[in-house]
Amino acid sequence: MSRLKSTMVCAAVFAIPALLRSTTRVFPICSSFLRLRRTSLYYCTANGKMKSKRKSDHLERTANDFRHEVGVLALSPGFLNCVRTSVIAIISKAKVCGITSESETVKRLRLAVEDKDFTFKAGQWVDFFIPGVAVVGGFSICSSPGLLEQEGVLELAVKRTTHPPAHWVHTQCALDSEVALRVGGNFFFDPQPADPPANLVLIAGGVGINPLFAILLHVADLHRTQENKGTGYAMGTANLFYSAKNTHELLFRNQILGLTNAFPGKIACSFHVTQQNSPSSEKLQPYIKGGYCCDAYKHLLQLLDEGRICGKELEKHISKGTLWYVCGPPPMIESISKLLENLGVAQDNVFFEKWW
Repeated sequence: MSRLKSTMVCAAVFAIPALLRSTTRVFPICSSFLRLRRTSLYYCTANGKMKSKRKSDHLERTANDFRHEVGVLALSPGFLNCVRTSVIAIISKAKVCGITSESETVKRLRLAVEDKDFTFKAGQWVDFFIPGVAVVGGFSICSSPGLLEQEGVLELAVKRTTHPPAHWVHTQCALDSEVALRVGGNFFFDPQPADPPANLVLIAGGVGINPLFAILLHVADLHRTQENKGTGYAMGTANLFYSAKNTHELLFRNQILGLTNAFPGKIACSFHVTQQNSPSSEKLQPYIKGGYCCDAYKHLLQLLDEGRICGKELEKHISKGTLWYVCGPPPMIESISKLLENLGVAQDNVFFEKWW
């Protein structure tokens, strides 16, 4: 009851666009009882068929994607043993409790979530509602579900653009600013304890690292649970391939290296920088590949085509139990997806998320 009340209050305070409101629907179900449960045929899903056609709005682009909702039951007048089910969006208030500069162009927000029932899976994003801003943002969560469970907070890393929500983050957002969030997305890694072990290969371009970093943090949490309690999901290895213009644009680089050091042989990374104008730090040099190029993503694809990654790096990770997660600009995703197909990777094991 408190969860529904919180949702209704939030919806009253923040203006919810018509497209979002249209997801609330009512339909009759004739049964002596109704079971509401999450449908999870597999612990990760593909984000539909890849298309290069770009839509201008986050809500339009993701209209067919999963969003966090709850079913509310009510008796349907005139029908014996029938109930009416309304699907209500789970939208929670949140307050900004931390702001840091992750790079010259990316700000990292820490948000304290008000709704205690608010949850997400590693890799998902949020609809980002800002009072006074008509446009709804869509930002991938870059923290682990474990952080939300333990501290009631989640994190977003937002690149500076002229898009109104991102512009607000970089010019007006301050500590104690209030926003509202709703979880969505079909791109996630959420294994259950009884699922067979899987190895992961994560391929990121630019700020496409955000959902993959959340997955990497979740992988670390799964390893810790296994090591400390001997229970939970038996996680395999995770290998991250991450391309950016220069080492300063490698978001979360220190945390990523910390994970590789904390879990040797279980978590590994390879950085690819393409417009480096100065020597990289000694700490990063063992992990750096690539060099000077006018376009980071073209260079990543060039590396793949030349076999420096695809033939000698990616191919050695191909196995029946390996899952491939890719996030970056659409051309990169389409090229890498085709590459993996040519390498014989089962398409059912390849998952992608495009950022625009």
